[in-house]
Amino acid sequence: AKMTGIFIIGGAGGVGRRLGPMLTARGQGVGAMARRPEQLDAQRAQGVTPVTGDLTSLDAAGLAGLMRGYGAVVFSAGAGGLGGPERTTAVDGEGLEKAVSAAQAAKINRFVLVSVIPDALRGAASPGERFEHYMQVKRRADNHLAQSGLDWVILRPGTLTDKPGTGKIRAGAAIPYGEVSRDNVATVLAEIIATPSISRRVIEVTDGDTPAPQAISALAS
Repeated sequence: AKMTGIFIIGGAGGVGRRLGPMLTARGQGVGAMARRPEQLDAQRAQGVTPVTGDLTSLDAAGLAGLMRGYGAVVFSAGAGGLGGPERTTAVDGEGLEKAVSAAQAAKINRFVLVSVIPDALRGAASPGERFEHYMQVKRRADNHLAQSGLDWVILRPGTLTDKPGTGKIRAGAAIPYGEVSRDNVATVLAEIIATPSISRRVIEVTDGDTPAPQAISALAS
C-alpha cells in the first residue's frame, strides 16, 4: 500500500505541532487535526494541511471522513491529565477508540499511538486518584489498539519536557524511567513512520545517548 501522507490527531498539541513540520521536511504529506484552525497557522507555513475537527464531538464516521486517503494515523491527542477525569476519558480513552474505528472504516492500517510510560507522574507529590484514573485510561487505550488488528505501534515517552531536542534517545521495550523532550518524541515518531517494519510493538523512550535513527533501526532489526 502506498503511503499518501500522515494524519495527526492532536496536531496542535505539544508533540503533534512539532511532528507535522518534521514530516513535511522529509517530503511527507501531512494533515494535522485541531479544534481551531488558527492553532495550525504556523504549521501551514511549513507545508502542513490544517484539518478542523474536535475529537470529542466528532463520531467515528465523521473522523473517518477527515482521515480518508491518508496512509497512516498518529494519535498524539491527550488531555495531559488536565481538565479532570471526564476530559481524560473523552480524549485519551473514548477519543482513541473512536480513532481506531475511524482508521478501520477509512481503510488505514498503520496507527501510531503516543501513550505514556506507566511510571510517568508517579514522582509528583501524592498523585492520587486523578493520576490513577489517567493511567487506567491510558492502559485501556493501549490495550484497545493492541487488540484492534491494525498495524500498530505504541510509543510510551517518559516525563515530557520542553527542553530543546538533542536527537539522542534511549528506546526499548522496557527501559529505566526518565525524562524526554517533546522534540525528541516527535523525532522518534518520524523515525517510526519511516520504518514500516516496526509493527505491533510497544516502545518506551527517554532522552539518551543514541541518535534516534540508529536507536529505531536497532529496534527494527
